[in-house]
Parts: sequence; structure tokens; C-alpha cells
Amino acid sequence: MSFAIAMIIALTLDTLIGWPKPVFDRIGHPVTWIGAAISSCERHWNSGSSARRFVLGAATTLCVVAAALAISLFATLWLPDNWIGTLVTGILAWPLIAARSMYTHVQDVARPLSTQDLPAARKAVSMIVGRDPAQLDAPAVTRAALESLAENSSDGIVAPIFWGAVFGLPGIAAYKAINTLDSMIGHRSNRYEYFGKTAARLDDLVNLIPSRLTGLLFALVSQHPITALRCIWQDARHHRSPNAGWPEAAMAGALAVRLSGPRIYGQTINDEPWVNGTCPDPTPTDLKHGLQLYTFALLALALGLALWALR
Repeated sequence: MSFAIAMIIALTLDTLIGWPKPVFDRIGHPVTWIGAAISSCERHWNSGSSARRFVLGAATTLCVVAAALAISLFATLWLPDNWIGTLVTGILAWPLIAARSMYTHVQDVARPLSTQDLPAARKAVSMIVGRDPAQLDAPAVTRAALESLAENSSDGIVAPIFWGAVFGLPGIAAYKAINTLDSMIGHRSNRYEYFGKTAARLDDLVNLIPSRLTGLLFALVSQHPITALRCIWQDARHHRSPNAGWPEAAMAGALAVRLSGPRIYGQTINDEPWVNGTCPDPTPTDLKHGLQLYTFALLALALGLALWALR
């Protein structure tokens, strides 16, 4: 069975169809199923001393990832080692990739920005970032959308496809479980500081390679690859995240704009360093160019998978 071809099938289905709303309304989505399990564990176990929270948070992470692995391994055992097995693997992996939804969410921000409808742009960007949209001006909204596009290209597309191409359905399912755990409990807050620590560190680990691949993809398909690579070299390591800095720096360098920088979460101001800080803030036109870069990166990813399969 070719895992690379299965990932091409999954990426193609997601790009063309996404996850249809009638299907979601009827059965939900694998991420919502994983999220329900995490929420249940967190509700019952995230209490008591710091040590207790840490141990039970680690147990939650282990149980959720093990469940995803067990279910996907069981499904894989029933699949034949031929083109039918490859096709079914691709179909089962399809909902674990978020290429179309990411493009749609960012496009929903770009449209009102292009007509200077800041309230609508703030509402749209609130769907993809955790910052208070009411405190964002137009450049900040544009930066937030580009940063989300860059980071989620790694978390939502390149990383699941990478692990799926290497380990098949168990690889992509385990990754999605880890990434969902991180998004739900891997926060540096009073509630999740200890309970989500294992999930956050595990997510850092599994994104180590994909985030760098994403940065390289953005750089190589851009009109200014040397500039993008230079920005990665200079600024990626200064980012608050050990992984997100790579795709964000590549995006910033490719578009000749600045990203990251100080931001507000609730009542807290995080004085984060700028990425490509000598360049201006992005404009709505830059956001459209970012979506074009994203599209080219997806095409390059599909080509890379095809070459991998031919090998």
C-alpha cells in the first residue's frame, strides 16, 4: 500500500470538497469526537494539586492518543495491501486534513478587509485566532490572518500529511489527536499550565519536522526564495513557538511584510518580537498574495508526495 498516494487522495478530496455540512450535521467530525473525549477527561481530572494535574493530564494525553492509534490500527488491519486499501486509506484520512477550511477562513477575512469593513473582518478573524478582535486594527487583523494561515498550513496540512505518508492511517490519526490535545489543553494558563504540559511538549515534538518543511515549501514556491530563507534563518528561532516561527518567517519574508510582534490576550499584553520587523505591516493585497502562496505550496506538496510514491 502506498501511504503517499493515500495522502494525495485525502488532500485532493479535502481541497475539492472539504467536510460537507450535511455529513457534519449527521455524524460530526473526527476532531469533534476527539475533542469530546478530551473535554470529558479534563472535566473529571483537571483538579487538585499541581502534581495531580500534571499526572492526570499526561494520562489524558496517553489515553486519547492510544485510542486514536488503536482505532486506526484496527481499521488498517482490515484493509488489503493493494490499490483498494490505498483508496480507502485516503478516504479515511480525508477529514483529518484541513486545507479547504483554512483557505475559506482566511478568504473570509480578506474579503471585508478589501472593502475596509473592519467589523466584519474582526468577526471573521475571531474564528481562527485567540486574540480579542475588538482590540485589533486593520493591520493587526491582516497580520493575525497571515500568521494563522502560515502556522495552520503546518499544523493542519503538512504535519498530518507527513505523518500519514510515513506511517499511514495510524500516523495521521495519532498526529491529529496530539494536535487537538494541544489546541484544547496545551495553553499556558492557570487552568492548563500543568494539566496540558505533556500535550504541549508532545505537540512541539511531532511538529518539529513538518514546521520546517512548511517553511521551506513557502520559501521555494515564492517569488523571493532567498529572502524568505534569509528571514527563516534570522527570525524563526526568536519566535515564541519552537515551530511556528518557521512558516511565519517564510511567509513574512516571501511577502516582504512583518508578522508577530506585541499582541493582547484578554487583559495581558505579550511583548513578542517581530518577525521580519524592518518591513511594513501587511495590507489586504498581501493577504491575497498569502493565499496564492498557500495554494502554490499545496501544489508543491502534492508533487512531492507523487515523487515520493514513484520512488
